[in-house]
Amino acid sequence: MAKRARIRYVNKTDRKNPHERITHVGGANPDGTPWKRSIDRAIKDIESDEWEFYVEENGRRVDVVWATHDGHKYIKTTADDIQPNNLLLLANCP
Repeated sequence: MAKRARIRYVNKTDRKNPHERITHVGGANPDGTPWKRSIDRAIKDIESDEWEFYVEENGRRVDVVWATHDGHKYIKTTADDIQPNNLLLLANCP
């Protein structure tokens, strides 16, 4: 069974293409220690069913999935259309 983790933060570049802007995601472990993963690692974790990620806003959880746009793999929430808007709105990783 896959482990679940809430994504609370992202690291972004200044690239104009939203599918390439997020470089890392992060959050907090149950003990409060921070965790951080590259996008490539997060995609591999999702593909292998090792991890499931989600974001939460006002008590509403939305799953994170990987997608492909113009041959580039990226992550987005299931509530997003083609662009990863919900993730791009998160705060920067500390």
